[in-house]
Amino acid sequence: MSNDFDPESASPRPESLWLATTPTTDYDPLEGDLEVDVAVVGGGITGLTAAIELQEAGKTVAVLESDRIVESTTGHTTAKLTSQHGLIYDTLVSKFGRKRAGQYARANEAAIDAVERRVEEHDIDCDFRRTPAYTYAASSDDVSKVSEEVETAQRLGLPAEYVEETPLPFETDGAVRFDEQAEFHPRKYLLAIAEQIHEDDGDSAVFEETRAVDVDPGEPCRVETERGAVVADDVVVATHFPVFDRVGYFSRMHPHRAYLLAVRVDEEPPEGMYYNTASPPATIRTQPAEPADDTDEPEELVLVGGQSHKPSVSGPPTSERYRRCEQFAREHFSVESIEYRWSTMDYSPVDKVPFIGQIDPLAEHVYVGTGFNGWGMSGGTAAGMILADLIVDGANPWADVFDPQRFTPKASAKSFLEENAKVGGSFVGDRIKSFLASLGADGSDIPDPGEGGIVRRTGRPMGVYRDEGGSVHAVSAVCPHMGCLVRWNDAERTWDCPCHGSRFTHEGDVLSGPALEGLPYRKL
Repeated sequence: MSNDFDPESASPRPESLWLATTPTTDYDPLEGDLEVDVAVVGGGITGLTAAIELQEAGKTVAVLESDRIVESTTGHTTAKLTSQHGLIYDTLVSKFGRKRAGQYARANEAAIDAVERRVEEHDIDCDFRRTPAYTYAASSDDVSKVSEEVETAQRLGLPAEYVEETPLPFETDGAVRFDEQAEFHPRKYLLAIAEQIHEDDGDSAVFEETRAVDVDPGEPCRVETERGAVVADDVVVATHFPVFDRVGYFSRMHPHRAYLLAVRVDEEPPEGMYYNTASPPATIRTQPAEPADDTDEPEELVLVGGQSHKPSVSGPPTSERYRRCEQFAREHFSVESIEYRWSTMDYSPVDKVPFIGQIDPLAEHVYVGTGFNGWGMSGGTAAGMILADLIVDGANPWADVFDPQRFTPKASAKSFLEENAKVGGSFVGDRIKSFLASLGADGSDIPDPGEGGIVRRTGRPMGVYRDEGGSVHAVSAVCPHMGCLVRWNDAERTWDCPCHGSRFTHEGDVLSGPALEGLPYRKL
């Protein structure tokens, strides 16, 4: 591996491949109050899928996006459409039972079919293609787990097979293969869906730069935004983290961040999508790309990533995580160049199953889809389909396993206690570190150009970033969600909350929740 990988260099571009290869959207914000059948809060794959399903069922829909649609989590995905979510089915059967594990499997298989059907019906050019998915054993010690997964998946009716070899250009110790899975360009697909929602009948619309700040779950419901209110019979909360949380979703699921590189290789890329059993796991897939030169020969980029970790866990800085992804890529492929790099944040429920359904017992007409555990393309599509069914018909054949009001002590109690203990430890530990931080009355504590860090002035922790031009930006270091101290992300140039995953620009503006408010400006 090259030792001079610089996250700030011109190549790779510090941008998601999906965002770099599609136009920026420009939908108008909401202006004043509005009445529709259903308000959908969030313009990612869950919200847009729910919206188009509801519109096709005859409902009028308003999609409310705080920034630009399909730019947040959905715009930073690996973009695998698959029911193969690592080695999950043996665990699901043991903790939820065969019936509910089967619901999980069928929902995700149906999601792949639904995307394909919509692509064909509307002639959407989004690089959709069927391909096998593999989870391979990272060592011989994991072969028995892979074999058990194959047997369980087959009993659930999934297209699973044990294989000793894969198309990868390196040896593996056996893998589970699922046939007829899929990969696609998520923004090309979803931007086409958004156009249908916004233009088809004139009664439904997509609104950007319209941040929802509260939901009144009455009859009718009322979504308050910074630009007006939307009154609706039903509300779908499809934000990355629920903007309306009265029952403690923050304590039932926890964030983890992963990193991706899009690389050109001097070899024929392997067909298929790949995941392994390592900790942290690695992920691999290919994606059609524009040729690097003037030839018309089609090319394929290889998406390589991993290094998944909980933000609350101390460890190497973000730039080092990217270096490790590069090292993995260069060890296993003949890398010509690294074109793009990006990271993604996902939420994992303590029992590993997404929350899809009525958001809480007292909000009969408010629904949620969240916590996709890193598998949001199939999970988010399934969620949109389930939520639309619940609103239109009152039922869905897969809904039971995803019920947000489920009680699963067997599947989640240990993880719930462990994860919340870590958050509590991070909260206390960061307070101690902040107290011990230098006061720096002479300015010696201010970071060097291009760097950020926590300093303390007049007893208050501040996040301070000095940009490359020497200008200093100071904000409160206290996350407004639950009071944890943010940490500096040296590759993304953001302030990240280690407790529940909120992210902020270096000037304190909210990039992603659960925080609804930014980090206030501080004067040094």
